[in-house]
Amino acid sequence: MDDDLDQALDSVGARLRTIRKQRDVTLAELSAATGISVSTLSRLESGDRRPTLELLLPLAKAHGVTLDELVDAPPTGDPRIHLRPVTRYGMTVLPLSRRAGGIQAYKLIIPPRSPRREPDPRTHEGYEWLYVLDGRLRVLLGEHDLVLSPGEAAEFDTRVPHWFGAVGDEPVEFLSLFGQQGERAHLRARPRARAGSGESPRSSDGSGEGGTP
Repeated sequence: MDDDLDQALDSVGARLRTIRKQRDVTLAELSAATGISVSTLSRLESGDRRPTLELLLPLAKAHGVTLDELVDAPPTGDPRIHLRPVTRYGMTVLPLSRRAGGIQAYKLIIPPRSPRREPDPRTHEGYEWLYVLDGRLRVLLGEHDLVLSPGEAAEFDTRVPHWFGAVGDEPVEFLSLFGQQGERAHLRARPRARAGSGESPRSSDGSGEGGTP
């Protein structure tokens, strides 16, 4: 049993590095999101620092994965998935997919008086698909200003300036699917500043972004 535990812990560093690279997050960005120093993160990934629960919990939260995924725990046979919503910029995000990389699925809830209420269209690489579950979703896409009702869907190239928010006095709930580029734009730990400008790039961490947070 001890040998199995040691083997699992020894593999955590490589898994941490793989997940971080797939999400295109730097050590500095991950440090800012977790409060763990860059040197400690680097030693964890290289295997020079033994992982502890105090270190793995914030890392799992920042990456949007479970502890089982970080340590590559064997399957238990329990098919239940324990989803944990995250609130960012007044919007609730519920991850529906769990694998690193590839297409990501999220359920989003935007309240009627969200900080995102003022339109601020943005762009980023990728492609996105939306499906409204409840409420009404306003979508600004290039020159188009649309309102989607429950049961309606939209798909678009995210290089076109876009923004969306709740319409009226009711929250809106919708599903969103996007690839790795969209995940980097919406869910990275912090926006990466442009060299020498002090400004964040056009794909932001979600404040005012037209896609998911």
